[in-house]
Amino acid sequence: MDFDRRTLIAGSLAAAGFAARAEAQTPPPTASNALPPGLPQPHETIDLWPKGPPARLKAALTETVNERSADALVTDRAVYGITRPRLAVFRPDRPNGAAVMITPGGGYRWIVVDKEGYEIARWLTARGFTAFVLFYRLPGEGWSSGADTALADAQRAMRLIRHRAKEYAIDPERVAAMGFSAGGHLCADLSTRFAARVYDPVDAADGLSARPHCAAPIYPVVSMDPAIAHAGSRNLLLGPAPSLQDAAAHSPDQTVPADAPPHFLVHAEDDDVVPVENSVRLRAALKARGIRVETHLFANGGHGFGLHRAIGKPVEAWPDLWRAWTRTVGFA
Repeated sequence: MDFDRRTLIAGSLAAAGFAARAEAQTPPPTASNALPPGLPQPHETIDLWPKGPPARLKAALTETVNERSADALVTDRAVYGITRPRLAVFRPDRPNGAAVMITPGGGYRWIVVDKEGYEIARWLTARGFTAFVLFYRLPGEGWSSGADTALADAQRAMRLIRHRAKEYAIDPERVAAMGFSAGGHLCADLSTRFAARVYDPVDAADGLSARPHCAAPIYPVVSMDPAIAHAGSRNLLLGPAPSLQDAAAHSPDQTVPADAPPHFLVHAEDDDVVPVENSVRLRAALKARGIRVETHLFANGGHGFGLHRAIGKPVEAWPDLWRAWTRTVGFA
């Protein structure tokens, strides 16, 4: 699709109309605690499913947000019980035409709001990217769609971003995926199974591709092999005793298609939560298929470093390395 100044102008003009429409959307997850000053919070959201998610629940859920930080100036929220999956939107002052869909981690037990969501979104918007933080349904909370629950939300979200690209002054061809930890698994699942039919189409948006332009799984859960799997994510995704077939089907290193997008991988070798072998296996699978992949393995960094926990360590270079890499694959 063509992207030019008219697209930018159309997106700017559409913003006012969208603001009114956004009022009808489900608000972003929040907690009762006062928010620290000076940190932009999202005011726009996009509900993924106008008539509700395409799956049944075993029992009712209540969306719950827990504030885990004891520091009044640093928020560290986690949300679970999501029944209205949605995108929280961060608009840059000067859009560069590219967008990033962020899938935060949380071990498929909850979704981390700040460290792997809003903090990343603010960094991106400061550099011209439009950022969409995905609050996806958790597969272990009783959805009939089982292990494909979060993937259905990710596919739908990618298609909706493209469908509404003009409203955000973005090129629908330049929408990337970035995910962290279990959200890195969802990112890799999307980048390898973007064409899998995990829900029935609901509107025109579902005629669009869910394939990201490029993908960045950061310290990702990848393999469901018990030898290197993150046990909590594996159990909540697949249950306590999955078959070998199910484990393989939900291990992105075993589902890489010939048309997978370029990948950017980051992991710390001293990660004691998600072994670095997860990224190593994904890299090997991508290379075997001839897919472009750049990999950065840092000796130190641990798990869950995001942005602020990486400060002062060599691993803090990863966002700038990602940004430089995106230029090599025609994204930014």
